[in-house]
Amino acid sequence: MQQQHLPIEFKSLKCNSISQPMGLDTPYPAFSWEVEASGYNKKQSAYQLIVASSLEKLNEEKADIWNDGKIQTDQTSYIQYNGKKLKPFQTYYWKVKIWDENGVASDWSSATSFEMGLMSEQNWGDSKWLTVKDNRKSEHRFRPYKTGRMKKPLSVTSQPAGYFRNEIETPKEIQSARAYVCGLGYYELYLNGNKVGNHVLDPAPSNYDKQAYYVAYDVTEQLKKGKNAIGAIVGNGFYGQNISWKRDPESERDLSYGMPAFRLLVNVTYKDKTTSTYYSDESWKATTGPIVFDNIYGGETYDARYEIEGWNKQGFNDADWASVNIEQPKVGKINAQLMPPIRVLKELEAQKIFKAPNGDWIVDFGQNIAGWIKINISEEEGKLIDIITTEALTQDGKDVYPGSTGGGANGMKQNYKYISNGKENQEWAPKFSYHGFRYAKISGLKNKPEIGTIKAELVATDIEEKGSFTCSDTLLNKMHDISKWTIVDNIHGIPEDCPHREKCGWLGDAHAFCEYALYNYEMDEFYKKYMVDIRTQMKTVKGHNNPEETFKAPTMIAPGKRTSTIAKLDWGVATIYLPWYNYLYYGDSSIVKEYYEDMKGLTNYYLSFKNEKGIIDNGMGDWCPPNWDRKRNPKAMECDPVISANAYFYDILGIMNKFATLVDDQKYATQLQKEQEELQKAFSQEYMQDKAGHKWYGSQTATVMALQFGMVSEEHITSVLDGLEYNIEVEKGGHHSTGIHGNRYIYSVLSKYNKANLAYKILTIPTFPSQTYVMNYGFTTWPERQFEWETMPGLSNSLNHPMHSGFSAYFFEGIGGLKPTFEQAGYKTFTVDPTFPDQITYANVSVPTRYGAVTNNWKMEGGALHMELKVPFNTTAEIILSPEEKESLSVYKNGNNQLLNPVFKEGNLMLGSGNYVVKYNKDSDTAL
Repeated sequence: MQQQHLPIEFKSLKCNSISQPMGLDTPYPAFSWEVEASGYNKKQSAYQLIVASSLEKLNEEKADIWNDGKIQTDQTSYIQYNGKKLKPFQTYYWKVKIWDENGVASDWSSATSFEMGLMSEQNWGDSKWLTVKDNRKSEHRFRPYKTGRMKKPLSVTSQPAGYFRNEIETPKEIQSARAYVCGLGYYELYLNGNKVGNHVLDPAPSNYDKQAYYVAYDVTEQLKKGKNAIGAIVGNGFYGQNISWKRDPESERDLSYGMPAFRLLVNVTYKDKTTSTYYSDESWKATTGPIVFDNIYGGETYDARYEIEGWNKQGFNDADWASVNIEQPKVGKINAQLMPPIRVLKELEAQKIFKAPNGDWIVDFGQNIAGWIKINISEEEGKLIDIITTEALTQDGKDVYPGSTGGGANGMKQNYKYISNGKENQEWAPKFSYHGFRYAKISGLKNKPEIGTIKAELVATDIEEKGSFTCSDTLLNKMHDISKWTIVDNIHGIPEDCPHREKCGWLGDAHAFCEYALYNYEMDEFYKKYMVDIRTQMKTVKGHNNPEETFKAPTMIAPGKRTSTIAKLDWGVATIYLPWYNYLYYGDSSIVKEYYEDMKGLTNYYLSFKNEKGIIDNGMGDWCPPNWDRKRNPKAMECDPVISANAYFYDILGIMNKFATLVDDQKYATQLQKEQEELQKAFSQEYMQDKAGHKWYGSQTATVMALQFGMVSEEHITSVLDGLEYNIEVEKGGHHSTGIHGNRYIYSVLSKYNKANLAYKILTIPTFPSQTYVMNYGFTTWPERQFEWETMPGLSNSLNHPMHSGFSAYFFEGIGGLKPTFEQAGYKTFTVDPTFPDQITYANVSVPTRYGAVTNNWKMEGGALHMELKVPFNTTAEIILSPEEKESLSVYKNGNNQLLNPVFKEGNLMLGSGNYVVKYNKDSDTAL
C-alpha cells in the first residue's frame, strides 16, 4: 500500500530568520519554516529536522550533524539547534518534514543551507587592523565648523579616507571563496577592479569599543586562478566622526573612537579540496585619494583630480604608495552582521529645476528622503561643484531653507563638494555620508543641469516590506505612505530620530514607532541588533531612594558617544518594549530570556523612584505635542512628564509580570502584580479629575494612555471617555493635543470604545494640527514639530521624524482589526475585529507572520460587514463578536460553502487555517 503524504508546500525555510544565511556566529541557530496546505483547520502535530555536512548525507540514514527524529510539537519557528558542535566557516545542509493534525506526513522539504562565520576572535588568524597615513594635498579638504554658540567658524578636516590594496596569488581552480571584512568606519571592498556586493555604508554603527560587526561575502565568482588584486576604501562613518557634537553638553568630548580601520580575511577552497587563507597585514599598501573629506553629518568632498586610475586592479604600480599602519584599536566582540545591509533602494529623478535668487540651480526631487546626490558633469578641471541639500524651501518657494540641515546644533551644513578633473561625463556619488533632503542647491555649473544629470538616491537598511494597508479613504492611504517613508528614511543600522541633524538612536523614538514598523517590515534581526546597542551602552547608576544599591540603566541614546543622560523612564522602557513587541509579533522567546535580567534590573531601578504617594518620580514627557517648544512654549505639553511616564510604567509592570512567568520567576511576578495594583490606585488618586461633569486625567495623553493600558476601572470608563470626548470636541475643536506617546494610541483607543468617527475626524479635519493639515502643507514625511507652519518664518527643526509614524499602527490594529496575542504569540492565535468610522467602506490589510501572511479584506454591504479572511497554516483566528453580531453571523468556506457548525470560545468565533468569508451585521463605529 502506497504511503499517503500530506499535500503541502514549504513556502520558506529560514535559519535565524534568514534564507540561507552566511556568516553565522551563534552555536545554536534557530530554524523556521512557513507552510501552505490546502483544506481547513490544518495544523502541524510533529516535525523531523535533519542537518548534514553535505548534500549527499542529507537523509534520515546518513544525517551526521543533527537528527533527533520525530518531535511531537506544533512549533514551526525558532526551533533551536541541538546537534553536534558547529564548526567555523563550515556549510551545513538541512531539510524538514512535518506531520499534520491527523498524523499524515508531508514529503521532505527541499534542501537548504546555512554557513557558519568566524565564531571566535582567534579565527581572524593573522589578520591585522590597517589604517592609512594622511597625505592629502587638496586645498578642498577643509570645511567650516560653527555651532550656534560659536562667534566664528573653525576650519576643520576629517580624518583621512584610506585607499588600500594588495595582490594575491591563487594557484589553482577555485571551488569557493569567502571574504570577511570588519570596518571600523564605513568601507567598500574591491576584487580585480569590481566592488564586492551591493552594500553601502557597511557595517552598521555600534558601540565599537564593545561590539563591532563584520560582513561575509561570497567572492567565488570574482576571484580567478592566478593573480588577483584586492582593494578597499575606508571612510570615517560614525567610528571616526571627530567634528560634530564635540561641544554638545550631551556628548563626550571626543566622539571619535579612533582612526578608521579595517581588517580582512579571505578563505579560498580549491577544486582539489586544498585551501588558502589571505589576510590584511603588513604586506598591504595604502594612500589617500580623491575623497579628501568625509563626515557622516557634513558630507563629502571629492577632488577628482586625485583619482587613481586602476588602483584596485591587478598589475597596478603602487611603488609610490606607503606601507600601511598597523593599529590596535580598542574593540570588544566582533560578530557577523545578520540584519539586512544598507543599500541604494531607489533612484529619484528631478521633478523640477529652477534658478535661485543668487543664480544657483535648485533641484526638487519631490520626496523627502535619506541618501545622497548622484551627478554626471562635464566641467573644466579644478571647477568646484558645490551641492547643498535641504528638506525645505523658503516660504516664498524661491530658495532653499536650511532648517535642520544647515548646521546649527551639529556645526556643519549638509554639503557635497565635487572638484572636476576636466573629463567628459564624470559620474559621482558619495560613499561615506548620507543626508536627509528633498532639495539640492547647486553652484559651479556652466549650464542649467538636465533632468538626467542629477539624481537622488534613497539609501537605507534594506528591510523587507511585507505588510500592506489600503482603504477607501485616500487621506488615510496617504498617511500610511508618509508614515512608511518616514520610517525607511530613518533606518540606517539603527532606528534614527532623523537622517540629518542628529542621526541618533533615541530610545523613546524607537519604541514609539516599533509596532507600526513590525506591521510593515521584517524587523527581527534589526531589533535584536539594536538591543545589543542598548545593552552595550548601559551605565552603572545608583538607586534614587536607595543609593547604596547600583543598577545598570540605558542612556537616552544608543549606540555611540553622544549618549545624552541616563534614560528617563518613558525613554528607557524601550529596553523592555522592544523585546515585548518582538516576542508578541514573532513569537521568539529567546529575546525575552536573553534580556530578562537586564529588564528586571531596569524595572527595579525605576521602582527606586517611587515616592510617598506611590508615583514613580521620573519622566521625559509626551514629546512634541502641538505648538510645544521646550524653551519658548513648554506649557503646550499638557501632560506632565511624570504622568505619561507612570502610565507607561503601569504597562511595563504588566509586561514584566508576563515575562517573569515566562521564565518561571514566580516570586518576582507576584511582586510586580502587587506593584501594578498599587500604581493603578495611586495614579487614579493623583490624576483623575472632573471635566465638565465627567472624569478624565487632565490631558488627552494621560487619558488615552490610561484607557489603552487598562488603568481605568470599569465603573469610570464611560465617564472618562466622555471627558476625553468633551476635551477633543468642545475645548480643542475636534483636534488632538497629543505628542508622540498619546498620538500613538488615541485613534486606536477611540475606535476601541465606540468612537471611531471621532478618531476619523481628528485625523482628517483640515485645520492645524491634524495629520491632514500636515499633508496639505506639502510634507512628504512627518516633521518633528507640530507647528502652525504658515505662521513660521521658515520650516524649522527636522522635517523627517519617525516617532510620529507610530499612530499608523491604528490602520492595522483598528481598521484592519488584526492583533497578535500574548498567550499564543507570533500570531499563533490572533484576534480579528475591524473597528472603523462610517466614512470607510472597505479596507485590504495584510500582516506578515512566521506562518505566512494574515489577510483581511473587508467591505461594508448594506450595513453588513463582509470579511474575506485568510488564516495561515498552523494558526487560529479569534473573531471578536458582540452578542448582537453573533446573531447575524454566517461563515463560508471557499466563498460559498456555509460553515454549519462554527466553533465559539467565550462568544467569539474561532477559525483554523483556510480562506473564509465572514459576514455579520455591524455598525461601522463599533466597540471591541
